[in-house]
Amino acid sequence: MNSNSISILLPVMEQFYSIQGEGFFQGHAAVFIRLGGCDVGCVWCDVKDSWDADAHKKYSIEEIVAATIQFPSDLVVITGGEPLMHNLESLTSQLHSSGKKLNLETSGTHPLTGEWDWICFSPKKFKEPLTEIYNVANELKVIVFNQSDFEFAEKYARLVSTNCKLYLQPEWSNADKMTPLIIDFVKRNPQWEISLQIHKYMNID
Repeated sequence: MNSNSISILLPVMEQFYSIQGEGFFQGHAAVFIRLGGCDVGCVWCDVKDSWDADAHKKYSIEEIVAATIQFPSDLVVITGGEPLMHNLESLTSQLHSSGKKLNLETSGTHPLTGEWDWICFSPKKFKEPLTEIYNVANELKVIVFNQSDFEFAEKYARLVSTNCKLYLQPEWSNADKMTPLIIDFVKRNPQWEISLQIHKYMNID
């Protein structure tokens, strides 16, 4: 165990066991660790309570790991907020030592820290991502809120590696309007796939 981790505290908005509802690992059981703090400011964000890191209780790495390993799934999703606002080296090191596989969900706007098995890069118009995220992203997930988001998605598809999975996901409040457009777009551009927030359709917390 890294003795330096004893003094590290991270703001945790929530930590829970559920089903990954979107992207490449859709349908898999996973432990979710939602860290507080975000400076991207998406107007349609459905977890705005996560933005203020100081509003959430801080936990030690040991406490977070202990709460994680009680669940049977090996998959852990670290999300936010914007989790890369925090140095995640110690957290990921200890979770890996516990046998967990770690997925990161990030807008790519802060330097990458930590050891990851899968990186979901979800760029936002509200803050430019760092270029270092492009070649390490395993999955590009673009939230489609309006028509201009298709051009935005194509921009980043040209920047990520050729092995990166490409997903378009309708923003939940505008899904009825945008989903038919996404379907048409994917039919014309089959390198893309559709990601749906199935946990919301299935009323899964």
